[in-house]
This record gives sequence, structure tokens and C-alpha cells, in this order.
Amino acid sequence: MELTAPIQQDELVERCRQGDRRSYGELYQKYAKAMYNTSLRIVNHTADAEDVLQESFCDAFAAIGSFGYKSTFGAWLKRIVINKSINALRKRKADIIDIEKTNLGHLTEETGYDEEEIRFKVEEIRKAVKELPNGYRTVLSLHLFEGYDQEEIAEIMQISHATVRTQYMRAKQKLLLLLKQGGLS
Repeated sequence: MELTAPIQQDELVERCRQGDRRSYGELYQKYAKAMYNTSLRIVNHTADAEDVLQESFCDAFAAIGSFGYKSTFGAWLKRIVINKSINALRKRKADIIDIEKTNLGHLTEETGYDEEEIRFKVEEIRKAVKELPNGYRTVLSLHLFEGYDQEEIAEIMQISHATVRTQYMRAKQKLLLLLKQGGLS
């Protein structure tokens, strides 16, 4: 018994596969804003996000013939965007440290923040997330906004699961601290 329904073919994707130039533009318009926002949450730089977006669509359009409907086109494209965004961070030498390769040992979880007591506004959160170091922001964005679990993030970023777990924990603590202080630089 199959647990998932097969992915239905997308008429727009099929027209692109047949070489319909107008369909490429329509497909771009359909996904560009969401994919740009996905990239921007990871790279935290508008020009880099724009570059990632263009490169991702170029790669997706070049490989559209091999798209096999194992997922939706949007999910396939998002994976390309996320991988390219992470590569862009690597080029900028992101602040991701493999915890297993350091002498930090086990971190104790700091308490003192009552998450339910703090009331957030969307703009404050957005600003605070932008202030996080690259590694923290990337892990937090992939988990909270893109819905990846920690194992998937470790695989995508090519870092250990322990590093992802630690980066996520620290990102939450730093984000809560920034929001509690209200002092964004």
C-alpha cells in the first residue's frame, strides 16, 4: 500500500519542458517571491538573495527535463534555492563551527527567559533574526520557516547533527535575548 499520493504533473512545468518560452516567465513569476524570501532568510543580504534566485532558476530551467515529479516543482526549486543560499554563505565564510571539533564540551542550557511571557511583534522578530550570526540564522530559518528537521539541516549544511542542535539552541537564546532587550543594532 502506497502511503503518499503521486505528485500530479504541473501543466506549466510541462509547457516549459516542451520549450514554451512564455511558460518560463510564468513559472518564474509564480515562484520568484517565495524563493527570494527563502534565500533572503538564509543569506541575509538582498544582493546575494537576488543572485541566488537567478542562479537557482537558471539551474532549474536547465534541468527541467530531468524533473521527475518525486516532489512538487516548488519543493524541488526550494531545495535548489536553499543549497545555493548555503553555498553563498560558505563563500562568505559563514560563522558555522563544528561543535564536535572544539573543546567546548557540553553546554548547559541557560534559563531565565520565560518564552510565554514575552510578546512579540512580527517586525521586531524579523529585525532580531537579521541580527543573528549567519550560522544561527541559517539553522533557525531552515527549521522554523522552511520546516526542515535537524537531521535534514545537518545533511543540507554538511555539518553534524550535534552542531545543528547547538546552533539552534544558541540561536533561540540569542533571539530571545535580542527581543527581550529590544536593543537591535
